[in-house]
Amino acid sequence: MAAKLDRAQVVDAALRLLDEVGLEGLTLRRIAAELDVKAPALYWHFAAKQELLDELATEMIRRMVAAAELPAEDAPWPEHLTAACRVLRRALLGHRDGARVFSGTRLTDTGHAAVLERQLEPFVRDGFTLPEAVDAYFTAYSFTVGFVIEEQAVHPLPGERAPGYDAAERAERIGPDHPLAAAAGADIFDGYERRFERGLAIVTAGVAALARQRPEPGARA
Repeated sequence: MAAKLDRAQVVDAALRLLDEVGLEGLTLRRIAAELDVKAPALYWHFAAKQELLDELATEMIRRMVAAAELPAEDAPWPEHLTAACRVLRRALLGHRDGARVFSGTRLTDTGHAAVLERQLEPFVRDGFTLPEAVDAYFTAYSFTVGFVIEEQAVHPLPGERAPGYDAAERAERIGPDHPLAAAAGADIFDGYERRFERGLAIVTAGVAALARQRPEPGARA
């Protein structure tokens, strides 16, 4: 008798298939074929594709947390913020369409709470209110996910380049009437590591600048 199919097996197979066929090609029927079972066997665990995507995003976080090297707890908030974004980007780049799978999903357990607590604490310790800390973290998080969505449109997996993103061809199509727009393609579609770090520095500097504008306790309005 074949062993009973469990939820973890479905998730593992889905992540393997995701790397092969991408988000659009990932279906419950295809996963069932990969596992050599009938589709109804999967519906016992996931009634719809969105439920599966929620679990995939949650599993990506579990694996990300397990592998992450985090700053010391007493490190300043910029170290925690930049480390969190770098770890998230690496995790999303680890799967084809990883950022698209992750975006807009609802996590299926509360395992991420301890990490979020550790990421917010340095802000609060440095005088941020909780809403300010959440705004700072969510801005950096949104930048990271959005950046990787755009990055994976060009490089679906590391070392792989999607067709249609040739900077020279783009410049020729745009033509000489818009020289800056034409030349920008060389930067828009390459240098993602440098551009991510630059964008992360911009976000961090913006958070710090806003923090400096905060009135001192007891100051007159």
